[in-house]
Amino acid sequence: MELIALLSKGKGTWGQVSGLIKYGEWEKIILIGDVFAKKFTADKEFEFIEVDLNKKLLDLKDEFSKKLKGKIDGTEVALSIASGDGKEHMALVSALLNLPVGIRFAALTKEGVVDL
Repeated sequence: MELIALLSKGKGTWGQVSGLIKYGEWEKIILIGDVFAKKFTADKEFEFIEVDLNKKLLDLKDEFSKKLKGKIDGTEVALSIASGDGKEHMALVSALLNLPVGIRFAALTKEGVVDL
C-alpha cells in the first residue's frame, strides 16, 4: 500500500510521520508539505510534493488534486494527517476521495503501525 502523509505544523507531528515511514511496509511514500517541510528527512526513499498550505480551502483542495493526479498507483492509500490543521486535512481528504482513491488512516502506536 502507498503512504500519503501531510507534513505541516504541530509540535512532534513529524515524529509520527517519521515512525510510520520507518516501521511501515510501503510500496511508495508521498509526503506533502510547504517549502519548510522540504527539510524533512527519512531513512527510506519518498517523493515530496510542495504545496502552499496558506491557500484558502477550495484552492488548497484543487492544488492537492492537481499535484496528486497520476501519482497514486493503487485504489487505496494509507493516510497520515497527524500533522496539520482541519482546513489542510479536509482539503487533502477531499482531493483524495475525488481522484478517486480509498483511504485508510494510518498511525504509529506502541504496537506498531495500525489502520484506524
